[in-house]
Amino acid sequence: MARDAGTSAFDIPSVDPALMSEVLEGLSRPQKALPPKLFYDERGSRLFELICEQPEYYIPATETALLRAHAADLAAFCGPRCVVLEPGAGTAEKTPILLGALDQPAAYMPIEISETALDICVNNLASLMPGLRVHPVCADFTRPFGLPRIENAHWRRRVVFVPGSTIGNFEPLMARRLLAEWQALAGPHGALIIGVDLRKPRAILERAYDDEAGVTAAFNLNMLEHLNRDFGANFNLDGFAHRAIFNDELSRIEMHLVSKRPQRVRIGSRSFVFAAGETLHTENSYKYTPADFAELALSAGWGRRELWIDDGDLFSLQCFEAIG
Repeated sequence: MARDAGTSAFDIPSVDPALMSEVLEGLSRPQKALPPKLFYDERGSRLFELICEQPEYYIPATETALLRAHAADLAAFCGPRCVVLEPGAGTAEKTPILLGALDQPAAYMPIEISETALDICVNNLASLMPGLRVHPVCADFTRPFGLPRIENAHWRRRVVFVPGSTIGNFEPLMARRLLAEWQALAGPHGALIIGVDLRKPRAILERAYDDEAGVTAAFNLNMLEHLNRDFGANFNLDGFAHRAIFNDELSRIEMHLVSKRPQRVRIGSRSFVFAAGETLHTENSYKYTPADFAELALSAGWGRRELWIDDGDLFSLQCFEAIG
């Protein structure tokens, strides 16, 4: 729900050709789909922050409580003078809890696609922790990117920090690929601290992704506004409705935009037909058992060392070390 390594395609008039190709390919499928990275334009980033304040969306408060309760354990796990890397950092609301607990952190590297969110992250940390070295990387962490060199810093370990439910947004094969890439990024003695959402009753999950205030619905529909503004599309937002359902067989929440009527949409030089009731698949959020996630991580070169779950069995905070 992120200036050394490039510029976000979402913040400039020209569109990344690879992203445009991804959009057109997704709209050409029998089950039309869009990449979730399109959520995070400037307005989308603000809406996601509002989602995190909704009472139905249990993840932020639950994970924050776990981070605070286990801050000393996390510091012991990471060790002194570590470098913290955070793929998909957003505005890094929870990160100061970890950074503040660490013994002399050598540097922090937020990796974020939204330039707006990255600027907020850097400014907040400059105010909260003025002595911390912050090296922001504006990049899509699902694609290759480079890390800045840390001058005159005698760091001991790289720690990849992925809070929230970021890993759940990827299908298991892609999640495994990302976990393997993070293992390579962290190096032979690297560590991973990751938030993993757990399987739970359908009613809790569907409420979390369809809040009463309609913030998640606005967040979902904003993807179409983003396409209209930056990709030359002509979606009529009144012609689509938000839907969130739990797919029990695949253990994932699915977010869709449902076409209210037959319609034709143009994007660039292409056009796409929607039937009444047809859905546009915008996001998945996979939910794991602790055993299933440990198996997935192990297949990517990570061995679990710590597992903490809240009293309501809603969410987990897990620590891994690179193996092999």
